[in-house]
Amino acid sequence: MLPWYKDTMMSEVNTSGGRDPRPSTVVTRVQTGVRMEKRLLKVLKALAELKDITLGDLLEGIVLHTFEGRAPFSEQTLHEIAQLKAVYGLTLEAADSHNLEEGDD
Repeated sequence: MLPWYKDTMMSEVNTSGGRDPRPSTVVTRVQTGVRMEKRLLKVLKALAELKDITLGDLLEGIVLHTFEGRAPFSEQTLHEIAQLKAVYGLTLEAADSHNLEEGDD
């Protein structure tokens, strides 16, 4: 099991009731420069720190889960995210994603 999935991903259970570890997959990562809403980025960075993973690993996990139509976070992690959103004043919701407009800093 990949470490960044440790709180959210359930490994496949084999017939004897134990967990089958997934083999590592070799990937090529590239550096990217993306623009993101400031408070959203703060929450993501804080969540990655809380889970002791990199921001890139967190984003990869979120995207891979979402591409499969699966929720990326456990109830506990969602609670932690709600707390971080309050700390950083993040009030945006999914419905806001298509109506964001660039503003002055």
